[in-house]
Amino acid sequence: MSKTVTLRLNDDTYAKFRAFAKSDNRSLSNFIETSALRYISESEYIDEFEMADIDSNIELQASLKRAFSDAKSKKGSLIK
Repeated sequence: MSKTVTLRLNDDTYAKFRAFAKSDNRSLSNFIETSALRYISESEYIDEFEMADIDSNIELQASLKRAFSDAKSKKGSLIK
């Protein structure tokens, strides 16, 4: 079920949102929802540069392999 949310925007921000929504042929509400969801989606995942750093970090890779092995063999305990 859809929910209604009240959002307070200053005039400049409202004008920018409205202009982008219009240029994308969307309602203001749909533009804000789509933009927020896109931001969340992009923030949840690692970008290619961060992944390259992770791949090149030998110590981190060894630690992750040990952790995976320990989890697979059910070593350790879950901390809640």
